[in-house]
Order: sequence, then C-alpha cells, then structure tokens
Amino acid sequence: MELHQVRYFLAVASTLNFTRAAEHCNVTQPALTKGVQKLEQELGGQLIYRERQLTQLTDLGKEVLPMLERTLVSAEAVRRRAQEFQSKEIAQLKIGLAPSISASLVLDPIAEILKVVPGLHVELREDATQKLIDLLLEGEINAAMVGDVQDVPARIDDWSLFKERYVAVLAPAHQLANRTSIGIDDLRETILLERVGCDITPKIQRSYFPDQPMHLGHCSGHDLHLQHMAAAGFGVILAPEHMPRLPTLKAIPLEGDPVLREVRLLAVQGRCYSPALDAFVKCARLRDWSLVLRASGRARESGGVRAAIGNPRPSSPGAPRKSRSATPRQVTTGAAEWQGPA
Repeated sequence: MELHQVRYFLAVASTLNFTRAAEHCNVTQPALTKGVQKLEQELGGQLIYRERQLTQLTDLGKEVLPMLERTLVSAEAVRRRAQEFQSKEIAQLKIGLAPSISASLVLDPIAEILKVVPGLHVELREDATQKLIDLLLEGEINAAMVGDVQDVPARIDDWSLFKERYVAVLAPAHQLANRTSIGIDDLRETILLERVGCDITPKIQRSYFPDQPMHLGHCSGHDLHLQHMAAAGFGVILAPEHMPRLPTLKAIPLEGDPVLREVRLLAVQGRCYSPALDAFVKCARLRDWSLVLRASGRARESGGVRAAIGNPRPSSPGAPRKSRSATPRQVTTGAAEWQGPA
C-alpha cells in the first residue's frame, strides 16, 4: 500500500467523481484510476462502485475509509514533524531527575534556554540514580540531575552544582513544630514518612539510626503525597532544603546539619551536544545556586522559623569530578562566555 494510492481513494470518496478527484490530486484520470485499482487489489476487494454517472463506495470502501483517513493524517504528521526537526523548529531536551531532586531546580535554566531556543520541547523523567545513568548511556535522556552518586562510569561527565542540607518538614500542629532545630534524639522518637527510592536514605540511616532501624510510618514514591500526609499530621519528612513544599507545612533545621548531600549534573562524555543540551549544561553550571537556598530560607523565615542559609554555602560550578582533556564539545566555564547555544 502506497500513500499516493490512499490519497487517490480518499479524493474519490470525497468527491464521488473521478475527474474532480484527479484534478484535486493533480494527476491524470487514468493514473488516478490505476492507483485506486492497485489499492483494491492489495486489499482484496472492490472499494468503489462505478456505473455510468453513478459513483459510490462499496461496503468494503465504507469500512476502510476512516482507517485510511487516519493513515494519511498520521503520515502527514510524521512528515511535518521531521521537517520541523530538520529546521530546528523543535528542540528536544530530555532531563532525568533522581528521587528528591525537585523539578523546580530546572525551571529557571529551561526559561533561559527558551529565550534562545523558542522551539524547545522538554521532557522530565524521574528514576533511581543508577537507572538514570543507564538511560544516559542508552541515549534515552540527554542529562540528569542526581544526589550523592558512587561509581560513575568513565563515560559520564560529572559536575558538582551545589551542596545542601536536609531539613525536617512537618505540620504546624506537630509536637516538634515550635523548635528552632530538631536533634537526633527527637527524630528517634518521631514517626518518619518514607520517600520510596530516595538516594539519601542510607546516609540518614547511618547518621541518625546507626544501631536501630528508622521509625518509619507511611510511604510514597511522590513528594507531594508525602507532604499531604505530613500536613495531616501523619509524620515528619526529612527533605532536601531546596524542595518546594505546601504552604501548610514548616521546615526546621536539623541540629548540626548531619545530613548533607551534593546535587550533581551528569551527561555523556564525547557525544555531540544539541544546541538545547549545550545551553542547559552551561546554564546549570554557571547558575548561582545559592539563590535557590536563600529563597527557601526566606520562605521558612516568613513562617516564623529561623534558618541559617550561609552554612553550608553551595559550591561554585566547576570542572567535572574526573579530570579529562578538553574535547571540542565540552562547555566553557566563564560566565561571560554564556551567549546561548551556538
């Protein structure tokens, strides 16, 4: 079955006139008739009944008409999409986020990229850190933002963006809500809400509960679900400082900041960056991430909770953790050099 045959049949079905259908398709009438006949042979039955001045669809023609219409529409959509891609009217950017890495971290960089890549189409995907590394290597995503990560493959570029602490997130009616900070002993007596797949859970276990299991209550794989449960008084969430939260919740520092994690950007080494990916990497590495934590600190202070944002201070963007020789596609780090994608 060829698309021009489908187009000829649809033209006849629309006009019920071979002459007008041929004019519509800009072909001769014999060529159109031959195309329809080949389609009938392939489908194994007559599609159009023609007798003198009477042209009608057969029962088979009526049956396949809507399916052939969808076929032609789909084919034309594929062609348009390919043309848009080749002309760079659509720029795909697929970003992976590890659990407890909020999408809020990528919104400002994406907004900056949209100024220079108006056809940007972003897809966000959440998965475990090791799964995201696999997706990077397989080409299913272009970049990933993760927390603490070990054993990064040699093919992965790995940049540190900033460090942040974890805070306790709870309802204002919770018995610990009036504290200026929460200690280890308090947490050992508190029901914690579990974030399924959270990459920081082992560190929390080592820091707070080295000799006993955590007192876990309800769990979910989604932060918003946990926040609603915390707002209902079901327990306390240990969440990264940058994480947006419901206005009905409070965030309180942990004594001594025993749980710190580093947010990192990953991309595959040696691959040719698209303009969208090149812009995202530059934006992410050159951004002043301390503003994110300061904003979250101001939100806490407005709720009546004191928080010191200056310690720890996010680290400046730097070179990948693994020392490598520069390649033509590697990004530069000077802020003055960020002009948008080449």
